[in-house]
Amino acid sequence: MKNTLSIISVISSIILIVAILLQNQGSGLGAAFGGDAGFYRTKRGAERTLFVVTIVLAIVFVGSLIGILLIP
Repeated sequence: MKNTLSIISVISSIILIVAILLQNQGSGLGAAFGGDAGFYRTKRGAERTLFVVTIVLAIVFVGSLIGILLIP
């Protein structure tokens, strides 16, 4: 069981890293120096789906790590 949770945590961490890197903010480093337009827009379509998938992967990752800690 502990091995299965370890495999789940490794796979979910890799997919979580990819999902975070795929999220595009649009302005890049220019926003750090005041180049951002500063308007609010909603997430739609694939961007929203990727956002929800990232949240689910984070929950799976943390849950698998807690499971590894609790199983003797």
